[in-house]
Amino acid sequence: MRPTIRAYKPSEEETGALSLRAWEPVFAAVEKPIGSELLLLLRGDWRTGQAKQVRDVLADPANRVCVAEADCEAVCFVAATLHHTTGIGEIYIIAVDPRHQGAGTGSALTKAATDWFRASGTRVAMIETGGDPGHMPARRVYEKPGYRALPAVRFFKAL
Repeated sequence: MRPTIRAYKPSEEETGALSLRAWEPVFAAVEKPIGSELLLLLRGDWRTGQAKQVRDVLADPANRVCVAEADCEAVCFVAATLHHTTGIGEIYIIAVDPRHQGAGTGSALTKAATDWFRASGTRVAMIETGGDPGHMPARRVYEKPGYRALPAVRFFKAL
């Protein structure tokens, strides 16, 4: 069954838990190259930090948040924003429940956000993600509709 895309409802507390399930393998993959000490210094307890970030993004009225629903359950969400001063639309956060990854749900929400940018008159759309193996599925989702990567390298060192 194809998920239904709809507006996020502020009462949907499960999106926080969904995001933690979605990003657990990503944070595990990030930890491998940099080590647990550096990850802890950068993120603290990533679950607590990620849950707060999601709450903040979902509560910000400047963000447009859409949910993909299957069998009356939120299985993916995307938050996008318009940067009016630069003319850039940014997909700020996206999470797909691991049970629904690979089924096109992330692509459908990426398209919904991109369509919103276009309808809003935005000329450039942007998504940022990691270059590590944990972010590989996300990169494939973004490459499919024509987003192009601009290589960047960030260096970190625990002090």
